[in-house]
Formats: sequence, structure tokens, C-alpha cells
Amino acid sequence: MISAFTTRFLPVLAGLGLATATLAGPALAASPAKPAQASQVTVTGNGSFTLGNPQAPVKVTEFISYTCPHCAVLHKDADAALRAGLIPQGKVALTVSNLVRNPVDIAIALLTACGDPKGFFPRHDAFLSSQDTWLPKAAAATPEQRARWNAGELPDRLKAISGDLGFYPMIARFGVNRAKAEQCLANKAELDQIMAQYKQAGDFKFAGTPGIVVNGKVVYLEENGKLVLGDDGAPLQATQWKDMSQAINRALSANRAGQI
Repeated sequence: MISAFTTRFLPVLAGLGLATATLAGPALAASPAKPAQASQVTVTGNGSFTLGNPQAPVKVTEFISYTCPHCAVLHKDADAALRAGLIPQGKVALTVSNLVRNPVDIAIALLTACGDPKGFFPRHDAFLSSQDTWLPKAAAATPEQRARWNAGELPDRLKAISGDLGFYPMIARFGVNRAKAEQCLANKAELDQIMAQYKQAGDFKFAGTPGIVVNGKVVYLEENGKLVLGDDGAPLQATQWKDMSQAINRALSANRAGQI
């Protein structure tokens, strides 16, 4: 069943006609790096992936949609900065969770989770970094392609999407051949995990993607130290690295002061 959260927030990808499945901020202080933590990957209880020390004092979660351009921008801006310092230093752990909006998101979410968990972040990076290549193809899909993507059993729809948008060659670069990829696209247990992540995102009442959470709190847009409010009086969600980095700095300062 599609929830009220779905109808409020999860519009189909503009121009695709896809049905939603039912189912450079402030400088950050440096300290000696701990190489093992830079590549440590753990899988959470709902199938999200965490990079870095799971016991880091600052825990950042990005709730993302692979078809969301703002998510690709955040990834580009934040990923290098976090990997260069705070994650190897053990100060920050980064978790990626899915907030799927359409079947294309679901296909990519299943493919990035396909294979060794240690390879999740390279696969994740590959899809977001190439979004400007495959997303226009999705927007320009023919009526026949859209029909294949929206009709029939979900695994068949996801296989059609992956074939039409060139996802099989992308994932093959990481040692996942087509047969294995198609097994992953039909993995009901993994799909359930993705929908559990979706449900968790609903608990945060995000108004869009990406959703940024630092130490359990949603990061909102600020100007001059004050929350920026929308027309409805609710605070506007932050979506950029500059806002994320400010929230991380505040959390690190609180940790040094013994507040967390």
C-alpha cells in the first residue's frame, strides 16, 4: 500500500511517467588518519551501508534517491571531503539509505547492494557520478519502454529498466555479470530492506531528497543562525554540503565539549 508519506512526498520522476512501486563548506579540522576506518563498511539492520567507524562520535546519514539531481550534487561535494579527512580519522561515519521514488531508483538500489558489501560505495559512486548520462535516457524513454517499466511483475520491470538504461555494463565493471545482476533485481529480501529504509525516511518526515541526518537529527536550512521557514511555516530541509558540514562541525564541537 502506498502511504500518506508517499502521496505527499514521492512524486514520480518528472517526464518519465513511472508508477511508484507498491511494495565547499567550512574547513574541517584535521587529525591523523586511521586507514582501516577509511574503507570499513558495515551493513545496518535495515540494509543501509555505513562507511567508517560505526562508533564514530558523529554519525551522518544521507537518504537518497538515485534519480534525484540534488543527491548527485551532494554526493559530489561531500564524498571527497569526508573521505579525505573525517572518515579516516574515525570522527564521522557516513551511512547511505534509500528513499526510493520510482522503479529506476529501486533497480539501482538493488544493483548497488549486489555483491560484496565492501564494494557498495564504489558501485554507489558509479551510479551517482554518471547520473548525467543515464538520467536523460530515462527522461527520453519511448512509450514502449515506459510500458515495459510499468507493467508486469516488478523483477521483469526492473530488468527492462536495467537493460534500456545500460545498467548491466555499469555493474559488470564491479564483477557482477548479467545473470548475477538479474538475481539481485529479483531479490525479495533485499527489496524488503530497501522498503524498510523508505519507511525510516518517512519517520523523519522529509519533504524531498536528499535528506540529511546528523546524530539522529534532520539538518535544516539556516541563514544567519536562524532556521529558514517555508510558506507553511515549517523549516526547510538542507540539501547541500555547506549545510551538512556546518552540522558536522557543531556535532564535533559538542563531542569535544563532552555534550555527546
